[in-house]
Amino acid sequence: MAGSTFGNRFRIMTWGESHGKGIGVVVDGCPAGLPLCEADIQKLLDRRKPGQSRFTTQRQEGDRVEILSGVFEGKTTGTPIALEVRNTDQRSHDYGNIKEVYRPGHADFTFDAKYGFRDYRGGGRSSGRETIGRVAAGAIALKLLESMGIQIRAYTRSIGNVAVEPSRFELDEMWRNRLYMPDAEAAKAAEALLEAAMERKDSVGGVCECVISGLWAGVGEPVFDKLDAVLAKAMFSIGAVKGFEVGDGFDAAAACGSGNNDAFGLDEDGQVVKKTNHAGGILGGISDGSAVVFRTAFKPTPSIASPQSSVTRDGKETTLEIQGRHDPIIVPRAVVVVEAMAALSVLDLLLENMAARADKILEFYGK
Repeated sequence: MAGSTFGNRFRIMTWGESHGKGIGVVVDGCPAGLPLCEADIQKLLDRRKPGQSRFTTQRQEGDRVEILSGVFEGKTTGTPIALEVRNTDQRSHDYGNIKEVYRPGHADFTFDAKYGFRDYRGGGRSSGRETIGRVAAGAIALKLLESMGIQIRAYTRSIGNVAVEPSRFELDEMWRNRLYMPDAEAAKAAEALLEAAMERKDSVGGVCECVISGLWAGVGEPVFDKLDAVLAKAMFSIGAVKGFEVGDGFDAAAACGSGNNDAFGLDEDGQVVKKTNHAGGILGGISDGSAVVFRTAFKPTPSIASPQSSVTRDGKETTLEIQGRHDPIIVPRAVVVVEAMAALSVLDLLLENMAARADKILEFYGK
């Protein structure tokens, strides 16, 4: 199977299935000398693991990561870093009734059409559990970025029709509620919305917003590897993502140039700055020194207990009721996945940038 790798200089390959023995990632291209231990990775994995609240799947996985290679005496060696998380709470029998039936909203039909078979136990590689490898690799990227003063923070912007109110926005509030919403009032309303959906045996979608701060101007390529294009590819590679926008995004289509353009000025140190940030920190595919702001839209969880019409592999129409343990909403657990993929994208482009200017290469080698 192709398509399990991401990145050019900081390259990752995820592996494993939802109901296999384990799941993980190999990271190639991490510079030597970065202090790294399992605790650095575990703190991010703990944010995405199941069973944290009523609004996440009750699959009880510890998601304990083990570093298999690439680290010696607490520092990266510059060689591939292999990370593994063992699966310990699979209930494959929960999926027995869908062995020969395509689940609506899932990759069952398309996976079967492409490969001629599918792993019906939770979707195999198509499962959201695949994101463990992304988060583990992203933890390494985030640690390196933070040492450069670059911060990446994602949070839940909206759930269903309940959105964070700018006047009530408080970033630290995201750590005080189960939905990672930086607005206490919105979080309560969203919980009520989810409770009602669960009573109906239904699910809800939402939007995750991410802010990258501390990224200087000049990161990203001007044609195919634009910063926003790489971020878009990264976000759309996450299961259930159906939309992506940077800055004003789709609202820019209804604006005029006079209102959408970000005027330039000089700060107190004489440095070029923008007076607004409609562009979301990216101009011509290259970072402009402002905060990079983007949003990712997630569809409702397709695994719902309500009866749905479907078709069997041998072409018979049927009605399906999905059993098992599933999230009524994807967004809260996906917040850390968005951060991880953003970190992988930015770090990879930063490493690409090291060869962008001859004078910088000569300076590095002391010539």
